[in-house]
Amino acid sequence: MQIDFHHTVTYLMARLAGFEHDPARIIAHSAQYVDDATGQGPIFFNNNAIYDHIASAHKMVDYRNFRALANHRVWIPFHFLPSGEGQGALPESGEDFLDRLVCRPNSVVAQTMVSACIRDRAEPWALHRLGITMHVYADTWAHQGFVGIDSERNRVASILDFSGSTDLEKNAYVRRYFKGSWWEILKNKCMSWFIEEVSPVGHGAVLSFPDRPFLQWRYRDWRDQEVSRDNPSDFLAAATHMHQALYRFRVGDDKATPPPLEAAHLATIDSHFRTFTDEDGTARHRLWLLALEKGLCGLPPVQLTYAERGATSWKELALGTSDETPASGTEAVWSKDFPQSDWKLFHDALQRHRQVVLSEVLPRHGIIAA
Repeated sequence: MQIDFHHTVTYLMARLAGFEHDPARIIAHSAQYVDDATGQGPIFFNNNAIYDHIASAHKMVDYRNFRALANHRVWIPFHFLPSGEGQGALPESGEDFLDRLVCRPNSVVAQTMVSACIRDRAEPWALHRLGITMHVYADTWAHQGFVGIDSERNRVASILDFSGSTDLEKNAYVRRYFKGSWWEILKNKCMSWFIEEVSPVGHGAVLSFPDRPFLQWRYRDWRDQEVSRDNPSDFLAAATHMHQALYRFRVGDDKATPPPLEAAHLATIDSHFRTFTDEDGTARHRLWLLALEKGLCGLPPVQLTYAERGATSWKELALGTSDETPASGTEAVWSKDFPQSDWKLFHDALQRHRQVVLSEVLPRHGIIAA
């Protein structure tokens, strides 16, 4: 999913789950920042303090850069949460283990992750952790059927239209994308440019098609089985389940049942998914922001903003700069407000989330993945 869902739809679901504007803003900003937190490493301050932080995304999502994308500690806990579906506690079969790594919507692993987040609701970074968890939870719908490692299961034989015929336009689009990588040409002059030869991490073989809320499409997977994807329906299901998880966090009960979303609100959200059809996620994001400014789903009008970089970004407010992590030997200026800054609290939550998912949640379901 892209910024239109992770930021604005997350904010909307938080408000509908009963959060006031400010906590909803923190949750939504954190959900989107998962895709923008690309810096990592120690930050050295001029008072001798050190803060070490991790990345939850790569500097540029380029599906041709297989080596850069092959980072289990980024893609598995933050973008392609394994479902845990398979046979046995710790399977001997490599094939069965790979089945367990496939991302599935609202899997038992995803539900365990949400419950673990709710248990941390008293921590100072709890809202930031909730936003991170909502990012990963929502992506289990968008990224279903793919794996957060370089695997044959990510191979796509062909993209189809809804008549079942080869979608010439989409297949050509993917071929042009991968053929444009000149350094890959030099590395392997014998490389085929047909889509069936592409087996990158995650859903790279179909580029951003799973992340566009308006698309309805089909493809043949690595087993040559036809898979039908209805993104608007999947995104609406994700939003509905997020609403439930957000409500449960707010009341502190991972089994609580929230009041159902009004049918009119669901219809409005579904309509926006289907009619905001710009391929650029930032353009769709602007349309959602405008809808919020007018008052959406019975909420009062609000001017919601998001800044990845610049003077109002979480990073610059915390460190005085939006630049990448300072190189070794350079110093950042310490501020007394740094320990309570949103940027630090987000990164505290990021480390907690990764540790819990990789060391507690996944092993509980028979997965040792990073």
